[in-house]
Amino acid sequence: MIDLSGWRERAGGARQLLALALRNVLRHRRRSAIALGAVVFGVVAMLLANGFIDWVLWAMRESTIRSQLGHLQVTRAHYRAAGAADPFAFLIPANAPVRAAIAAEPRVEVVAPRLSFSGLASLNDATLSFIGDGVVPEREAAIHRSHRLDTSVNVVAGRDLADAAAPEAILGKGLAENLGAQVGDRVVLLATSRSGGLNAVEVTVVGLFQTVSKAYDDAALRVPLPVAHALLRVDGDHTLVVLLDETRRTASVAARLQSALAPGGFEVTPWYELADFYNKTATLFARQAQVVNAIIAIIIVLSISNTLTMSVLERVGEIGTALALGVRRAQILRQFIVEGVLLGAIGGLAGVALGVAAAYAISAVGIPMPPPPGMGRGYVAQIMVTPRLVLEAFGLALGTTLVASLYPAWKAARFPIVDALRFNR
Repeated sequence: MIDLSGWRERAGGARQLLALALRNVLRHRRRSAIALGAVVFGVVAMLLANGFIDWVLWAMRESTIRSQLGHLQVTRAHYRAAGAADPFAFLIPANAPVRAAIAAEPRVEVVAPRLSFSGLASLNDATLSFIGDGVVPEREAAIHRSHRLDTSVNVVAGRDLADAAAPEAILGKGLAENLGAQVGDRVVLLATSRSGGLNAVEVTVVGLFQTVSKAYDDAALRVPLPVAHALLRVDGDHTLVVLLDETRRTASVAARLQSALAPGGFEVTPWYELADFYNKTATLFARQAQVVNAIIAIIIVLSISNTLTMSVLERVGEIGTALALGVRRAQILRQFIVEGVLLGAIGGLAGVALGVAAAYAISAVGIPMPPPPGMGRGYVAQIMVTPRLVLEAFGLALGTTLVASLYPAWKAARFPIVDALRFNR
């Protein structure tokens, strides 16, 4: 049989230690309330600040994916390194087996071909350079739709592309303003064809669009894929933009597709290797979050340390009596550490509850935000509370109170018995 007597004795001792710590915490309710207030404030502040940053990064990520990049982009090998010099050497034929291979991947929802080109757009006396994409309208619309975000490509005037072969175009808002174009105008697009000569098509502006990137809106336009084929006199695409069912599966699906498509001379590029602005913003926000968390931790440590230090000074006589009666110094040390951690646990639980409630209340109302630098429109932000963030906030409360209690506990356990008995007499 298993001897449980030792385990029962330790469990009983732990319960007694916890009960004694709780009584000591409740003995000075005003001081404990101040300490708990600091912990609760810190946890709520961390949840709201980091939850706001997480939501902004999530929204920026999804908008970037759905407005421009998709989750994955499949191209000919070395297209991104050498495609600018000779883009027509990297075309993917319309009947290439790679399209079926991508569509067969279970996590793939949409495969949208794009043909990239550039040239000059003319309207009346105005002529401007542009970057264009030939697209399949219904597949692009499927990429842009999101149940949790506003449409990533917002058509601010007119309509989106609808007819897969009609000579029409949608222009970025900035490009249209600089060109003086409005819905219904006929714009001439001039580009260099595959043979090296100049070719032109006339398209009707059916809409103006706006994305998360103002720089892109100032230069971009989109036309149906057959119009781009006719302008460049080619057949095929440069890029197959792939939308997955979940963003978190990007890396695994990219690895599988890369392994399957590499022998055929194709490469798979995930969105995070293309989103330079997002990556820099995420790095900046991560550093800001670290600073906020450090400030919160310092506030909690100072508050709890002050509370326990005052408690130690008021209980020196009790500590001396306990030591004289045979209580070990390690027990005194554990007692004060448990009191500090108990304050952290209570404050952490209360802070998480208040923080989650505040996050949902604020998200229900929304936080109106102006357009950030480099973006074309403002947005209504929310606060994203995730299990990871809740655990981090609660862990911050426990960790900081544990650290804060070490010095007061050590000081209490090191009092000489004679001096402790004479203290305050």
